[in-house]
Amino acid sequence: MLNAAKRAVKWSHWQHWQPPEGLVLVVLDDVTDLGNCRDFLPKTNRFRLLMTTRLRNLDANIQEILLDVLSSTEALQLFTAIAGEKRVKKEPETAKELCAWLGYLPLGLELVGRYLAKKPPHWTLAKMLQRLKAQRLEDEAINPELHKTLSTAQRGLKAAFELSWLELEPMTQSIAEFLSLFAPDIFVWEWVESATNLLNWNTADVETANDKLYERHLIQFVEDTADGYKIHPLIREFLQTKLTASPQAEELKQAFASVFVDIAKEIPESPTQEFIKSVKNAIPHLAEVAQNMTAAISDETLILPFVGLGKFYEAQGLYQLAESWREQSVSVVKSRLGEEHSYVAASFNNLAALYEFQGRYKEAEHLYLKALELSQRLLGEEHPDVASSYNNLAYLYDSQGKYTEAEHLYLKSLKLRQRLLGDEHPDVASSFSNLAYIYYLQGRYTEAESLHLEALELRQKLLGEKHLHVAESFNNLALLYNSQGKYTEAEALFLKALKIWQKLLGDEHPDFATGCDNLANFYNFQGRYKEAECLFLKALKLRERLLGDEHPYIASSFNNLAKLYYDQGRYTEAEPLYLKALAIAELSLGVNHPNTIKTRKNLQLLRDNYHS
Repeated sequence: MLNAAKRAVKWSHWQHWQPPEGLVLVVLDDVTDLGNCRDFLPKTNRFRLLMTTRLRNLDANIQEILLDVLSSTEALQLFTAIAGEKRVKKEPETAKELCAWLGYLPLGLELVGRYLAKKPPHWTLAKMLQRLKAQRLEDEAINPELHKTLSTAQRGLKAAFELSWLELEPMTQSIAEFLSLFAPDIFVWEWVESATNLLNWNTADVETANDKLYERHLIQFVEDTADGYKIHPLIREFLQTKLTASPQAEELKQAFASVFVDIAKEIPESPTQEFIKSVKNAIPHLAEVAQNMTAAISDETLILPFVGLGKFYEAQGLYQLAESWREQSVSVVKSRLGEEHSYVAASFNNLAALYEFQGRYKEAEHLYLKALELSQRLLGEEHPDVASSYNNLAYLYDSQGKYTEAEHLYLKSLKLRQRLLGDEHPDVASSFSNLAYIYYLQGRYTEAESLHLEALELRQKLLGEKHLHVAESFNNLALLYNSQGKYTEAEALFLKALKIWQKLLGDEHPDFATGCDNLANFYNFQGRYKEAECLFLKALKLRERLLGDEHPYIASSFNNLAKLYYDQGRYTEAEPLYLKALAIAELSLGVNHPNTIKTRKNLQLLRDNYHS
């Protein structure tokens, strides 16, 4: 602290400032205590004061301007200016990745850029990025001590982090270490409170830590959120090094993982659009647990993060991401629990279901059979998991047109579920629905209607009116009524199903596309061609976007659109679509699948009429 004599000397310097007239900007860098410098600040109006600080709300009379990070373009321009244009031009993509890794933070860009500028040409950006990742900004070559000519604010991020760290109370340091476990994305403070409750930490201390970390710029509040925060990637890197050295690291990881395992438990089989929106901020952190913290998860809950992530991405049509998590589930569970475990069977089933939906039937059947055999061996025949395996395999055979095999397995699954779960259970309703659909495909309409109505009634009773399974029952019953010529009832049910899918899943989902396609088929059958064409095209575009160009549903869309054109006598437009549909069906379903045969017959019928 400066005494009065020293303050007087400092003030005398301002009185004799040269030049004697005009405005002067005074910059105080890295202010940590305003009281230490308040008395010797310039007092006359010709001086303008700019302070840089890591503190917030320094004084009520000071206008605060928060400095955000640069945009990706601005960051690349700054980095190029410092590191050299020639070097960046050689590795433009790596330069962009490096800027992103540094979080587009000017100090980080300048520090690394200056380091590179002094290196010979063979020192590539790729090497620099590798060094940064490996050494976590700890390499002695970019130690701030080697850059004596830089200003205080430029002496390196680690030094600034260390200063902030030393000013924190032990409990605040522990909270900061815990925060480093979050992925570099938005997190909600409620999750921190949930974890600290598990750790039996004092609530008031946690709230104080929040204040101190925010004050020191170690966390950033995210505007337009209720209680969302972010940590800059480089601050997170610094805090992770502190966590690594902490004796309570494993305890913190277990509490963190527990919070997100609980969130994973809540993700339903078919998440709605509303649910996806509510949970999306948790997904990057759940992924962090699945990738880097499985050791902190108990054996009993090991599978849950992977299951939750798979369901989250599958529900949005993001099948590659869903597949990746389900494949990881298989490998992680096998590695941790061994080959002979019920979670291995569950992981096989989950991955197989995704393969089936993508039309990868051979891969799906292989996994379904492995899951069934493993479940029977581990659990015996009388178990709900075995019933589910029968149902899954039956659904696959149904998709391939193997109706006899499918019916046999559906009946086995139904009887087992009724015996184990009772007559009033959602799984029993699903068995009714699946068996009814097989009967519908075989033209056994009376049996199909009875089971469809039973499934619908049970689902409405157990699940409520606004549920995806209820929409499925409406849709299946509509298909049946359409085949029976009950057109008024069919249209009403098609529209009810489509409305539920749209409300719960949104416009960008395969089930919504299926609803559009089914309604379009109905309109085509009634000669309402304009309405049908609009919906067929909508379904086709949506399926191409969500499923790719070689999915069985794409073949179905081409076939249906071609039939619409054929029914209108637009043969030249119909033929190329039938050819596309046939090629995709033969590739994805095989030459003997009922859908492939149907498309082939449609094409031949067109050629017989058009070319005769």
